Formats: sequence, C-alpha cells, structure tokens
Amino acid sequence: MTGRHSLEFFAATSGPARPGTAQPLMAEPTGLEPTSVVVIGGGIAGLVTAWEVARAGRAVTLFEATSSVGGCIARHRVADLDLDAGAESFAIATRAVLDLIDDLGLSSRVVSPNPAGAWVRHARGSAPLPTDSLLGIPAHPLAGDVRRVLGPIGATRAALDLLLPRRVGGTAATLGGMVTRRMGRTVVKRLVEPVAGGVYSTDPDELELDSAQPALRAAVSRTGSLATAVRRLRATSARPGSAVAGLTGGLYTLVEALRADLERLGGLVLTDTAVRAAAQAADGWRVLVGDDQVGADDVVLAVPGADISRILALVDVDVPPTAAVTNTVRLVTLVVEHPALDAHPRGTGILVSRHASGVAAKALTHATAKWAWLAQAAGPGRHVLRLSYGRGDDDLPSDLVGTALRDASVLLGVDLDRSHLIDSDVIGWTSALPRPQPGHRAAMATLKGQIAQQPGLHLTGSMVDGTGLAAVITGARTAATRLLSVTTQADGPRPADR
Repeated sequence: MTGRHSLEFFAATSGPARPGTAQPLMAEPTGLEPTSVVVIGGGIAGLVTAWEVARAGRAVTLFEATSSVGGCIARHRVADLDLDAGAESFAIATRAVLDLIDDLGLSSRVVSPNPAGAWVRHARGSAPLPTDSLLGIPAHPLAGDVRRVLGPIGATRAALDLLLPRRVGGTAATLGGMVTRRMGRTVVKRLVEPVAGGVYSTDPDELELDSAQPALRAAVSRTGSLATAVRRLRATSARPGSAVAGLTGGLYTLVEALRADLERLGGLVLTDTAVRAAAQAADGWRVLVGDDQVGADDVVLAVPGADISRILALVDVDVPPTAAVTNTVRLVTLVVEHPALDAHPRGTGILVSRHASGVAAKALTHATAKWAWLAQAAGPGRHVLRLSYGRGDDDLPSDLVGTALRDASVLLGVDLDRSHLIDSDVIGWTSALPRPQPGHRAAMATLKGQIAQQPGLHLTGSMVDGTGLAAVITGARTAATRLLSVTTQADGPRPADR
C-alpha cells in the first residue's frame, strides 16, 4: 500500500472527528507498537514533554521528521570545533531553564558571558548597548550609556515617560506602539528595533506586545512608567548581572543530555519519521506514520502551526492563520584569524537596526569574545563569528559567506576577506521561529481551548507558549503536568497499559 493510499484509507476509516467523540479506525495498528503517549515533534518542547512523561513512568514515543532532535538548539562542526548551530544562550529572568539544567545534572556547566556586553548599530553609528534594559527599553533613560545612543534630545524625550500618566500606551497592541507613546521613536529606532529584530526577526511595530513580554503591560500599569516597569522586571531575574547565560561546551549539550535521559527512562525517540495524521479512535488515538499506525492514549503536538493543520485534518480543530506566520533565518558561522579581533572591538557582538546602511546582517555575535570556554577551545588567534540574516520581510543574499565577511568588516571595524577565513558554514532555520503579530495571543488561546475539548490531545511549543527557551520549557512542563493530571484522575487502566 503506498503512502498516498494509506492516508486515504486512514481518512476513510476514521470519519470526521467531533469533540469528545471516538471515531473508528483500523482494528489494530500495524508495524508499530502501541504506546501510552505519542509526542509529535522533537524540538525542545517535544523533548521536555516526553522526558517529563517518561519520568512519571508512562510509556512514550517521540516522532521527529528531521534527522536530529532539538529544533533550534543544535550543533555543527566548523574548523574542527563543535559549535552551536542555533541558540547559544538562554535568558535567566526566570529559573525555567536553570531548573531543567539542575534536574539534568548540568549545573556545574552554567557560565556567564563576557560582561563587556554587546553593541548596537543604528542609522547614526554604533555604541555599546545600555546594560540596564529589557528588549532595548532603557531602565534609566538619562544614564550615560543611554544618552550615548539616543543623544540628549532622544534621552530627554525618553525620560518624559516618568512624568506621563500611566494610561499612556496602555492600549498599544505592539511593542513598538507602547515604547513610541511612552519614550518616543528614537528609542524604538536605535534600541528596541535592533534588539527585537535580533530576538524575533521582526519589526517591533508588528510585534504583539503581550506575546513579546506578557508581563510588561501590567507592570507599566502598576508602576506608572515604562522605565520603572523594566527595572522591576529585571529585578526579578533569577541571577544578578547579565540577563543571559550559557553552557560550557555549547547549549546543544542540553539537548543531548535531555535525549540521553529520556531514552534511559525508556522513552523511544524516532528521527527521520514524519507523522502524517492523527485521529480519535474507540480506545484513544491513532497516529499515521508512513504506512503504519500507532495507537496511543494521549497525543502531544509540539510542531509548527502549518504542521498542526495537516496532522489534525481529521479532527474538529480550526488552526488560525496566525499560527503559520513564521520567519526564515540564516545563520552564517565564520572561523577567522585576524590579530585585530583579539581586542574584541565590539564586545560580545553587535545588534543591527534595519535603518543602518551598508549591512545586511541583523546581528553579529563574536562568540569567542562572548564565551571564555570557546576562546580556549578555538586557540590563540582564532575567532568564531556568527552572523544572522532574515527579518521576515527581506530577501536573503545569495552569497551569504561573502556577505558575512563584508558585514563583519563593517560591524567590527576590521578588514576581513577570504584570506582570513579558516572555515565557514551556513545553517537555515525555516518555520521554526513564530512571528507573533497583533491578535496572535488571543488566537492561540482560542486554539488551546479547542485542543482542550479533544480528550487526550495536547499542544505545546513556541507557537503557543512564546519565543525563548524559558517560555518553551515552561509551556512544555505545564503541558506534561496537565496530561499526567488527567491520567491520574481517569477511572480504570489506560488502554495502552492493559
């Protein structure tokens, strides 16, 4: 039976699902053993959910369509160095990531970056990024490092935030709208826009405020100003000092430890295995994998929005269009040798405003300046530079390595060409980064409500839980807790455990 006919048979035998109604499928799954829980998607959300389920003693099978798990946390080898191919640090405003690291026994490997910090490049030049800020929003608008970026007029306008009525900006839908009304456009163009572009690959005027920073609106309402709200939110950070941390050896080691412990607990991880559809059955769920089906009591979706629509084509769930709005990002890694880079001319890197001319990159990380362990691994004179491209609405250059060398020269003030290049690699991330526009949060709440009406169906991931490792881990652990709570309350044995 071909895959196409298998899918048609699956659909024909299932019929349209209705909330709370089991639909008939094939009498027995073929080829794959039934399991208690199926997790679809092997990114960090899927891995954490599966791991929590396995820790609770449930049988779990995780399906990942690509050749590796971890999603945007991955590794690649460049110039004989094992490097992060995606995310290389995590926010420490909450303990979400640190708690997971503790649970996996990796606490001794947590490291802080070089305190020199990053720079920002805008239309008028480059300057160190103010240290006391949140998404570029300054906590102290008249501080010297803020005035250096904004200029005296821009800084004075930003400081008016402290005098404005607390209701100003309270109804703003976007991050850019809130900051503009309270601190002015100069703050948006020179600070918030390059930071938001680096984190979310989108313009702050299109970025939904409540998705980017869910606590910010309420904090402004409580404190009366945006600057004070930023100070309060930063004061709750899990660790003082830098707002981020990393792991010695690379953040990808977190994924490797997570998978290893999941498998130690009996969890089954199948890569290069795409799930084609899922539907309710008389005794739980059936999941179509290739030409086979696997039975399960619970199904967890931890995939991009476009995949959810396809997988749940037989289920009474309407996936909103905003779920499929994602970004394409390219990360160029350069390993170069140039003595001028030993001085770390732009600290740990530089965030680039879209209004800055002559540069296509949206950010550059001087990784060997940022992480002491990596500088030691690279050896004297060798430097690792990471440049990212793609803001959601622009075309990517065809020769990314050549473009990255030119951009690095401009951003770092050091002439770099192919004679300085030891090795390079280009990694593409497609449909992995949601772009939350106004209305996204409400649409995701509606989607989660529909999913909750389907017994045994669960949803997690950055699309619904928010961008950033902390938000994704929190969402995954919450999804696992709910799944296990429903199981505990159910009467009688679970079908897959009989």
